[in-house]
Amino acid sequence: MPDYDAVLFDNDGVLVEPPGDEALREAAESAFAAVGVENPTPDHVVDVIRGVTPDLLAEVCGTYGVDPEPFWKARDRHASDAQLAEFRDGSRDRYDDVAALADLRHGLDHGMGVVSSNQHATVEFILDRYEFGDHFETYYGRGMGVEDLRRKKPDPHFLDRAMADLGADSALFVGDSESDVAAAHNAGLDSAFVRREHCAGVELSVDPDYEVADLWDVAEIATGQR
Repeated sequence: MPDYDAVLFDNDGVLVEPPGDEALREAAESAFAAVGVENPTPDHVVDVIRGVTPDLLAEVCGTYGVDPEPFWKARDRHASDAQLAEFRDGSRDRYDDVAALADLRHGLDHGMGVVSSNQHATVEFILDRYEFGDHFETYYGRGMGVEDLRRKKPDPHFLDRAMADLGADSALFVGDSESDVAAAHNAGLDSAFVRREHCAGVELSVDPDYEVADLWDVAEIATGQR
């Protein structure tokens, strides 16, 4: 059984419920309006909600003759605001099994961190709202610009930075998507895929080191109990 120095977590779908489709759709539509595009095609709205790449962003923005940088900043700003509203109105919450974090932290030499492809400002809000700060020594989300879009998972950029912050040599990265598993592999880390309700039917083309039902399973793995 591996002896991990640290455990890193994705945020959305792992620590807290994922954002709602409608909130992100409205944020995307608001971003188009902010740069003067009043009637984007439904397909282009979908294109900039999830899984956006710099190339896809450039293609969509080129269709309307807008600069990708201000559009993407508007999209991220509106998306972050929409997500904060979800937490404030109670339509989105943390998972109950985050209670496992308290036990898990004491079994690690170098602590824990969060690495998310969501906006850094959104991650900060969540950590503060749910008082996760006592659990995590470091955390990263994206900056609101195209440059950080290039660094999102499966790129290992922010995982590497978190490992450097923690001074850890080995870690388990816990996620709920294929990009999380691939990012862990790209960073030379082990991966745990949490098969929650929203990803129950997902078929992965990359194999995680572990597949778990919840964070209690993660705690057992990371502390050598299974």
